[in-house]
Amino acid sequence: MLQCIEKICDYIQKSAYAYMAISGDSFCSSAWNGFLLQMKHALKFSWANYLAACFIFLGKVSIVFFNCFSMYMIMKFVTKDLDEISSKFAPLGFVGVITYITASVFLGLFDEAVLAMMNCLAIDTDLNGHPKYGPPTFHDAFECDEDEKPKNAIRDGGWEDKNQMA
Repeated sequence: MLQCIEKICDYIQKSAYAYMAISGDSFCSSAWNGFLLQMKHALKFSWANYLAACFIFLGKVSIVFFNCFSMYMIMKFVTKDLDEISSKFAPLGFVGVITYITASVFLGLFDEAVLAMMNCLAIDTDLNGHPKYGPPTFHDAFECDEDEKPKNAIRDGGWEDKNQMA
């Protein structure tokens, strides 16, 4: 039960820090406002967190596999140490564990970035009715009508609106 409470507190803390970075409010008001924002956009936040968790998992597995495979190939063809050791699983396991810990530390930052971007998107949507700020390619999917051809901000010139320039 305490572990569940700890996970909830950690999530609220991450949310409060993300909201504080955007609004500049105090910690307690940011925690409350961030919680309300996430409840209002619960489906978007849960989907983004799910996708982030999938990418983080795939990243960890890929990095560990690549490092272990690289070490095996180096031991087999470069240093030719495979014949001299009694078990190849001990060094591979050691490299796998160290790689997993390192990948977890670095890819954990990706989770924080997703939470911060989702907070920015939710606040922007609440204030303007639709996303207004951000890179032009971010808004391509939001600005397209059903009967209209999808917009391509890179092809159409980026930030500048051609109607405003004329």
